[in-house]
Amino acid sequence: MALSAADLQKRHQLEGAPDPFPSLVDSSSPARTKPTATSVDTSESAFPSLASASPLTSAPSNSSAWSATAGPRIKSVVNKAPVFTDSFTLSAIDLSNTGRDGKHGTLGEVMKQVMAKYKVKLEASANQKTRQTTFHIKAETQKELDKAKRSLLALLSPTITLVINAPVSTIASIIGPKGATLKQIRDQTSVRVDIPKRDTLPTNAGNGHANGLASGKVSPTQDDDDDEEATIPVTLSGPQPLAYEAQALLNQIISSKTSKSTQRVRDIPVHILPFIRAKRAYYQAAAEGAEISLALNSDAREVTVSGERTAVARVVETIRNNVEELRTGLTSLKISLPKRQHRLLAGKSIDEILAKSKCVVVVAKPEDSSDEVIVWGQAADLAPGLTAVMEQANSKYIHEFPLPGPVVLSRQLLTYFTRIQYARTLSAAHPDVSVFTPSLASADKAQSISIDLIGEKSSVDAVVRKVSELIGKLIGATKEVSVDWLVHRVITGKNAKKLKQFHEVHNVQVFFPEESAEKSSVLLVYDPLSPSASPSPDDKKKHLEDVEKEIIKMAKDAADVKSETVIVEKRWHDAVIGQGGTTLNAIIGEDTTLSIKVGAEASDSSTEDIILVRGASADVDRAVKEIQKIVENAKNDEIDNSYSTEFDIDKEYVGRIVGSQGSGINRLRDQLGVKVDVSDDNEEKEKEGKKKKIHQKSRVKITGRKENVEEAKKRILAQIERLADETSESGKYAIRLEEKYSVKITFPRHSGDNGEGKTREQLKSDEVLVKGGRKGVAGAKSELLDAVEFEKETNNILKFTVPNRSIPRILGKGGISINEIKDETGAQIDVEKAAETSGPLTNITVRGTKKAIAAAKAAILAISDQVTEEATATVVVESRFHRNLIGTGGQGLKEFINRCGGPTDPRLQAGLIRFPRQGEPSDEVRLRGEPKLVAILKAELEKVVATLRDRVVLAVEIPSEQHRALIGRGGQHLNELQSKLGVQVQFPGSRSYSQFGEPENAADFVEAAAPNIVKVSGPRSACEAAVEELKGQIKPPAPEAVTDSITVPLKYHHVISQQGSFLRNLRSFGVQENDTNSPEVQWEVAPNYQNAEEGDSTWTLKAKDDASLQRAKKQIQDAVSHAERMSHVGFLTLADRSMFPRIVGAKGANVARLRNETGADITVNRDDNTIVIIGAESDITAAKDAILRMVSNSSRGPRRHQE
Repeated sequence: MALSAADLQKRHQLEGAPDPFPSLVDSSSPARTKPTATSVDTSESAFPSLASASPLTSAPSNSSAWSATAGPRIKSVVNKAPVFTDSFTLSAIDLSNTGRDGKHGTLGEVMKQVMAKYKVKLEASANQKTRQTTFHIKAETQKELDKAKRSLLALLSPTITLVINAPVSTIASIIGPKGATLKQIRDQTSVRVDIPKRDTLPTNAGNGHANGLASGKVSPTQDDDDDEEATIPVTLSGPQPLAYEAQALLNQIISSKTSKSTQRVRDIPVHILPFIRAKRAYYQAAAEGAEISLALNSDAREVTVSGERTAVARVVETIRNNVEELRTGLTSLKISLPKRQHRLLAGKSIDEILAKSKCVVVVAKPEDSSDEVIVWGQAADLAPGLTAVMEQANSKYIHEFPLPGPVVLSRQLLTYFTRIQYARTLSAAHPDVSVFTPSLASADKAQSISIDLIGEKSSVDAVVRKVSELIGKLIGATKEVSVDWLVHRVITGKNAKKLKQFHEVHNVQVFFPEESAEKSSVLLVYDPLSPSASPSPDDKKKHLEDVEKEIIKMAKDAADVKSETVIVEKRWHDAVIGQGGTTLNAIIGEDTTLSIKVGAEASDSSTEDIILVRGASADVDRAVKEIQKIVENAKNDEIDNSYSTEFDIDKEYVGRIVGSQGSGINRLRDQLGVKVDVSDDNEEKEKEGKKKKIHQKSRVKITGRKENVEEAKKRILAQIERLADETSESGKYAIRLEEKYSVKITFPRHSGDNGEGKTREQLKSDEVLVKGGRKGVAGAKSELLDAVEFEKETNNILKFTVPNRSIPRILGKGGISINEIKDETGAQIDVEKAAETSGPLTNITVRGTKKAIAAAKAAILAISDQVTEEATATVVVESRFHRNLIGTGGQGLKEFINRCGGPTDPRLQAGLIRFPRQGEPSDEVRLRGEPKLVAILKAELEKVVATLRDRVVLAVEIPSEQHRALIGRGGQHLNELQSKLGVQVQFPGSRSYSQFGEPENAADFVEAAAPNIVKVSGPRSACEAAVEELKGQIKPPAPEAVTDSITVPLKYHHVISQQGSFLRNLRSFGVQENDTNSPEVQWEVAPNYQNAEEGDSTWTLKAKDDASLQRAKKQIQDAVSHAERMSHVGFLTLADRSMFPRIVGAKGANVARLRNETGADITVNRDDNTIVIIGAESDITAAKDAILRMVSNSSRGPRRHQE
């Protein structure tokens, strides 16, 4: 037999509870069976909204079901139904947070409170067996339903506290810009989220990170070998289901920021590193398919693992276990081998020995004099391991070549070999011989220096002969010059050309030491490898001495070097050095050479309170002044920040003192240079009569210079005094009147039922009593009336409403628009917060004079009228396209809006298109604005996104020498191709080349040279067409050229070359010249070829055909004949260069005429006053006379241009 809802309530002792499933059908309908309550999760996805039991056009009656006399439950059908419904189940109900006066409220009272507040319909159903209560909510809007559900959960759920340990790097994402993310979580869940202050966060450990416990303390990392971040305890307090919801939101943010991890396994013993390196594939398999990267740093003895967090943890644990197993399982065997054989037991040899014998060999470093060799492995493997080591050590012939002494000469020879990379030259000439030279740093301490040669004996002997031959030429060909290292950079910078000429003139090479070595010895070497090198010891000595004199002269001219010691206490050294040496680098500068030694580096054993500055005099003086200034500023900063004061203020004034977003205390900081901290820890309790009145206090601490601190305190207290005048019952203004006029002023207090004030004198609400002398009362009355008139004029209030959609435009970005209205009108404007609005309109309150109020209202309404009805839409755009659509500085977005017919004003464009913020997981782009414009923007945006999705990148191989032709002058050909096919083509070397990404067909060009790969981006069909067109424009390679050789005497080179014009003329035939022995000619006043090098030079000519080749050969032969006639050279030096323009003539016309008339070659120098004339003796004389006649005629002419 079916039971009615009323019978069910009586059976379960739930009289008075609302019927969870009221019948919505006719009375003739059969009665429903008993509903069963099931246990479900509180989430909406787990417990879907229950649909109405009636047709969509019906709804339950609005009559209450709580009253016992409510009448029959079957009501007539109503055509209005709630739009949104939801249901959820609570396993336990906690009513301790409800009720008043210490009494707990009831479930019915809580439900009535929620229904009245949020205008929703709420019903409950209890299941005694499962002890669960199911709630059903119906509301007209989803917003009201969510608020009601959250409020009900907060009132009925027990309050719990959860702690989440969040990595330090995620705290900024949890808080969000200006606290937006944290505020959103708090508003959505009504849960309190507490994050420790920044000054309480744990500091980094030695490896750059630290681990934070829930208590906020720093815990050491395991073995100090991983890079796990410190964690900060984030505390959540609130109703149980809402706290879990907030926890899930925070975990989602944390997981999105910490999906990757990097850890290091440090301090791996040297003998274990080769075993670890050999197991790389094994460690990659431990990642179980996850993507990781392994990096082994042998010098630091560590392995770095990066990738997915869980996979990294598995791999690191595997490596640690292997290291520990090897540490305990390996044994060692020590032997002694000559130091030279150690060369054969390093590098790849270690891996070869390990693969052969499962043992590892460890040798001492090259700079270590020890000859000990250690073999590591399992006990059973040591015997074959030792055999493998000995085989490897004796596998090649080793020759130790000692450099001749004394040791100073040995170091000079080693320096020369190192600077010319002689070891590499020998290895290139003899690939089967390895050449090892000691480092220059180790040679400074060594008593003897040797070169190790390793290879086959015959090849090593050949190298020994070559080295011995070179050393024989270097005996007596080296010399060291002592030049302060601080001026090396100046010498090499100012005299680079002259230093190069030393080799040309004296055949001497100059080697300056590395600046970081701070050595003052400059090595001079008479180049033994030059063809013009003289074997005579006297010639070597003379050239070296000449260059030495020049170097010493350069050093004297370069700078006056000096040293200066600055006395600075050790505690100020950090201020001079700066973080990471930044301040010290700024003092030294980029283009100056200074040496600054701080503290112990100054090598003064008596004290560390010094700074040694050494360098050019001007630079030293400047650096000393800057150091003294930095120290003085540091001392002043310590004095400035050492003074602080604390005082209490009423908590009600804190908000006005701090200001919006800290603007108040920031203003004090900027103006006075003080730090203001406000804390809410103090509470002062005062008892008045029988009542307890609690005055909450806030502590203000000001730190900085004493005078500024006192001024800041004075300003804060003055501001509080003004605020007290505005908010107190009678105010300080009345007290000042009483003191000024010696009167007593009484204001009415709380009004009684009869409208009279509850004071000793019977005062109405609009009366003020003034007692005192006649004159005093008159004066106080006059000022009070003036104050009333002033308040009437300036404290007018006007309230009006505007549509909610216009509020963002009225406020403006960062409040800029509303602040402009305030500044222009002088009115105070208060806009109702969004949380306080319940309808489509927002209240705005304006205070001020009537004129200011009218102007402010007109300005606000003018903005509001511009905002028409708005529509919203969303378009899914993948995050990889966001940057392309937005463009640099948002320019792409502005052009997109303009193209769609949107506004051009940036303020009106703001808010039309909103992309997800960086870090948000959403791909939805939101559009908001006028319906027509939104529809156009959406259609156009979908079209652009579809084009971007179809975009591909293809590669095509084009020889790099043909790129210029394909691009065209000014990019003309490239632009035509891109416009024609709608693609983008990027050639190697362009700025955007790397930003195009990897081409789809990159696998087809693995063997192609990188400079030949051209990328094409755009729609697939267009890219394929562009690739085909580019391939069609590739020109075939040129045919092999015809070559021939012709002999030209070296002494005629200069005359024939004609300063390069002759060779350029040859190239006009399509012939290229390759001079195998081009000399450098020295000019002297002597017969032209007196000191020229004898012998012949072979020129190799390449031409496209034999006719061109023969023409070129004939022209060269004619040039040689002409050069034979150029037997003398003469130098004509004039007093100044004023006549040179006339001698040269327009575009060289006069010089060309003289060459034709005299047959001499005439060169007018640009750097001095000398004219060089080359030719036969009679031709030189004729040319000289002609030039002098030209100068003489010019001097006798008009002197209009001379003073």
